[in-house]
Amino acid sequence: MIGGMHTIFYSRNAEAVRTFFCDVLGFRSVDAGHGWLIFAAPPAELAVHPATSSEHAEVYLMCADLDKTKKALEKKGVVFSEPIAEQRWGRLARFKLPDGQALGLYEPHHPLAICLSSTKTASRKKPQARKSAKKRKS
Repeated sequence: MIGGMHTIFYSRNAEAVRTFFCDVLGFRSVDAGHGWLIFAAPPAELAVHPATSSEHAEVYLMCADLDKTKKALEKKGVVFSEPIAEQRWGRLARFKLPDGQALGLYEPHHPLAICLSSTKTASRKKPQARKSAKKRKS
């Protein structure tokens, strides 16, 4: 039923943020027309947490080694807005996009759902290898 997820960043400096995703983060894109880039995103997960104050959504990029990724991004001029925080679920940092918005970056320590199918499907038997036509004739 659902085949993907489309995330939108609204920005007063959209061109600079597009350039950042392309040149700094290395995301590939397609032009949807008139220079509107749509970026291929890394595999994603979605979590729903209880809200203690206002309801909102957040976007985090994930990495396997936060220290290494942070250093690589800083070499490209990325400014981190707060130090790495140790959480029960992983290590978290935030950096600034060219328009000033913060984007989270974290190294998860929890089981990942990325390898799961996003929809429930009936279990299927693994297909058996078929013999080639030459072998069946003999």
